Amino acid sequence: MKVLLYTQNERMIGKSGLGKAIKHQMKALEDENIPYTKNPKDDYDILHINTYFPKSYLLAKKAKKMGKKIVYHAHSTQEDYKNGFILAKQTSKLFKKWLIKCYSLGDVIVTPTPYSKKLLQGYKGLENKKIYDVSNGIDLDFFKHDEKLGAEFRKKYGFKKEDKVIFGIGLYIERKGIVDFVELAKRMPQYKFIWFGYSPLIVATKPVKRAVKTKLDNLIFAGYVEPKMIKAAMSGGDLFIFPTLEETEGIPIIEALACKCSAIVRDIPIFDYWLEDGKNVYKAKNLDDFEEKIILFFQGKLANLTSEGYKVARKKDIKDVGKKLKKIYESL
Repeated sequence: MKVLLYTQNERMIGKSGLGKAIKHQMKALEDENIPYTKNPKDDYDILHINTYFPKSYLLAKKAKKMGKKIVYHAHSTQEDYKNGFILAKQTSKLFKKWLIKCYSLGDVIVTPTPYSKKLLQGYKGLENKKIYDVSNGIDLDFFKHDEKLGAEFRKKYGFKKEDKVIFGIGLYIERKGIVDFVELAKRMPQYKFIWFGYSPLIVATKPVKRAVKTKLDNLIFAGYVEPKMIKAAMSGGDLFIFPTLEETEGIPIIEALACKCSAIVRDIPIFDYWLEDGKNVYKAKNLDDFEEKIILFFQGKLANLTSEGYKVARKKDIKDVGKKLKKIYESL
């Protein structure tokens, strides 16, 4: 059994959450000793396809004619597309039709969560498809609390020992909640805010462009950084906030919990299945709620939930992902 892991424009998307998910797939297959290739010209038995671009679609059509089995990985939905880049809202219905056209080529569909599975099952044309929910997973051997790295993070960005540091992660898109993140920095000058992640502003919406161009003494846009620095921030920062408006999974929150970092996430349906307010994270419904929870956290009025949060992260270990993918491949 040999798998073709295909990702169109892999270099372009390498710095996104999708790029990270694909690296996780490779490691998961290696852990399970599943032979794979990334070259479409090689021989293979199963096509595991990660992207919905035209070449991806054409490759899936070709594989279908050749009698190959296809696993179509549904990393995207209409719901997480429409609050993204400029014109996304206006084109979201067309995007949904295209997704259905692509995903329907799969003998099975894999998607990261029960939430995204439920969304896809509601799409006309996919309701009878076999859909598996398999987390993108995280590398628990890498993402763990590191005091030394945490100190390096604070030194690199000029944070003093007494500074209260809040960080966020995501592309420069509205869906990630970057506009609210900047507003929180404006409202709370007593705390330091730093945002990791980057995407070209030319395709960003006007509110995002305004947010990223905001100049505040307590706000840093760090741009894209390597995973080691994300781990450092999760070890040296005081609080991770995830004001995202929509996700198919949300890997950064899992990484933060793995590093035993306190976190506040937006109270949206994707997190209903596995994150509990007041048990393993804190949740906020809107901007005012985030502000209130942040202040209560730094006043020491919210209990430390990091031990319970770590239990959640452990269930998303990449080793379990490999076992699940292997079962799916074998079923084909």
